[in-house]
Amino acid sequence: MNTIPGSALMGAVAMASGVATLFFLRFWTQTRDSFFLLFAIAFGLDAAARMVMALSHVADESEPFYYLARLVTFALIILAIIQKNRPRRPG
Repeated sequence: MNTIPGSALMGAVAMASGVATLFFLRFWTQTRDSFFLLFAIAFGLDAAARMVMALSHVADESEPFYYLARLVTFALIILAIIQKNRPRRPG
């Protein structure tokens, strides 16, 4: 069962993810590097999922929706890292 302190903590984590989203969007607008865009999308998805979790009265955060959101978040981060470290083709 969600308690008030737990919801407040979840809201704080959602806010931190939202700030990270804005941080990476700022760098994406300056550089147009897809690395920053993928990180911004990942943190935005994390912020949205945590906000939904904080506002809903979910008995357990092990429901599939939350795991799916986290899976997509981490997959986007891994994709960004792999894409950034891939060797560039000459030309």
